[in-house]
Amino acid sequence: MFIGARNRDAGRKAADEIARQVGKATFLEIDVADDNSVTAATREFAKAADHLDVLVNNAGIMVDADDAILKISDELLRNTLETNTLGALRVTRAFVPLLAKSKAPRVVNVSSGGGQLTGGADGWSPAYCISKTALNGVTSQLATALPKFAVNSVCPGRVRTDMGGRNATRSAEEGADTIVWLATDAPQKLTGKFLRDRKEIPW
Repeated sequence: MFIGARNRDAGRKAADEIARQVGKATFLEIDVADDNSVTAATREFAKAADHLDVLVNNAGIMVDADDAILKISDELLRNTLETNTLGALRVTRAFVPLLAKSKAPRVVNVSSGGGQLTGGADGWSPAYCISKTALNGVTSQLATALPKFAVNSVCPGRVRTDMGGRNATRSAEEGADTIVWLATDAPQKLTGKFLRDRKEIPW
């Protein structure tokens, strides 16, 4: 298992904690908003493994000033899209050759209910929500372009993380449940979907 993060200290800490629980986890430095960083991370991974079975795109940012669609700056929106949308596409594209060597390649894009066009937008963090709507579009396109892959988006719900806050309704374990299921036990033929709690939800 490889844990990717742009922050070395945080990434190594997460990898060490996971290693204590499941056996082995390797930190992989990667900034999904930087082409050179993604390329370098792919090369480092390829030195240690000849294929990749599952890629989980979990990188995401929500900027403090992201509070009103008519007030956010173009720069804020671009930066949010760069990480939350283009980052997932950039990393998937880079790792496709290694995923293609797997017998059952899977890509899981961590999205948000805020990205739903059906009842998703209610005014909160519009740049973040737009980036997740676009990420769902990326998922749909990748599922078509990679017919032998299982490519899906997942809404983990509001989770008690640094982003979700301590008052969020779900634990990290609850938020991760569908992600883990998609990465391991979900049918390989399940692809191009948007899911929450292991069930398909509207885009």
